[in-house]
Amino acid sequence: MSFLRETSALFKKELLLEWKQKYALNGMLLYALSMVFVVSIGLQRNLPPQAWNVVFWIILMFVSVNAVAKSFMGERTGQLLYLYNLAGPRAIIVAKILYNCLLMVGISAVTLGFYLFLSGTGKIVDPLQYGVIVLIGSMAFAANLTLVSAIASKAQNQATLLAVLSFPIMVPEMLVGISASSKAIQGMAWTESISEIIFSACFVVIIAAVSVILFPFLWKE
Repeated sequence: MSFLRETSALFKKELLLEWKQKYALNGMLLYALSMVFVVSIGLQRNLPPQAWNVVFWIILMFVSVNAVAKSFMGERTGQLLYLYNLAGPRAIIVAKILYNCLLMVGISAVTLGFYLFLSGTGKIVDPLQYGVIVLIGSMAFAANLTLVSAIASKAQNQATLLAVLSFPIMVPEMLVGISASSKAIQGMAWTESISEIIFSACFVVIIAAVSVILFPFLWKE
């Protein structure tokens, strides 16, 4: 089976499993919307736009960890053995990254919409630019956490290792996202934030490339 066919089949498998186990997706959405609700109601719309932006990115980071961390850490030994005999390691990691990016795009879009609904839409002057930055940032989180989840799944203290490995990589991306989205809030031109947008997009590509290179060695373990 070719690489593209393996990747496509594994991607469809991830979608079907998620649809079959809708309680997991519903739980992630409930977690995200609950955090947004508590923050919005607790602060009673008193946050200035820039502080509001920082809070949203912090929420998005925690949602990403809870949504994507299960990529490999939630797989049983029998499932991993089945995948080992079914497809190549590069197809497996690419399918996981694609699925997690799609998952985070959906969750971040719903979270942002609910956040705007509760906090007021007047905080963002350029909502289109803001939405694009958030979606690219969520894909960067997903790509990073997919690789880290694969590494942490081979260790004893998986949750601890996941936090230790993911935090140093996610923070710079989050800071870039905050910087770019702050410009969108102020209504600055796209040219002002294009460097941050390109950085985030390149971050996704680089993490995916590193995953394709390193994952086969990790998979053999």
